[in-house]
Amino acid sequence: GHVVLGHISGRMRMHYIRILPGDKVTVEMTPYDLTRARIVFRAK
Repeated sequence: GHVVLGHISGRMRMHYIRILPGDKVTVEMTPYDLTRARIVFRAK
């Protein structure tokens, strides 16, 4: 797989959802820059 830099989306930041290294997350990627993504969901 690819290595991407992920930032927390606004809704996750509002609800203070903590993300730890090793957590499985869902990301949204833009077609313009495949090295950056937005973290939108943390799996349980």
